[in-house]
Amino acid sequence: MSPRAGEPAPEFDAVSDDGRRVRLADLRGRWVVLFFYPKASSVGCSVEARRFEEAAPEFERLGATVVGVSTDTEAAQARFRDSCGLSFPLLPDGDRSVCRAYGVMGGLTGLLGVADRQTFLIDPQGRVARHWRRVNITRHAADVLADLRERAGVPAMGEGSPG
Repeated sequence: MSPRAGEPAPEFDAVSDDGRRVRLADLRGRWVVLFFYPKASSVGCSVEARRFEEAAPEFERLGATVVGVSTDTEAAQARFRDSCGLSFPLLPDGDRSVCRAYGVMGGLTGLLGVADRQTFLIDPQGRVARHWRRVNITRHAADVLADLRERAGVPAMGEGSPG
């Protein structure tokens, strides 16, 4: 079962695609965009990840860290990072512990052993602010960014400027 909005986000401690440890506890004080995807380097996952990368400067400006998770190996994640030019960490979840903690294992895709494409926005106190169960790969990063801007009280780029 997935954590719901307002509930504490499940803690995780994982080694990223570049060998660094990523712990949710170490990200306290920042927003965290935790997005799960089925398969590194697949067409759909590449589109989604590139959209998050394009929006990375704006996420950073809003105090958010983007983290991707799939059940792929560290080597597969590193190849994915390099082929897509990603700057944010990718977590290989081979034992599926992070995916299980967030309730994203194969329920929507029907593919056994892989994560569903779902995203959690975690607030700076470590609570789930929003959960997207259904994701449109081409506009999802923009949807998450719009939600985060609204929560931060920041208008979208180009909005609110004198005309």
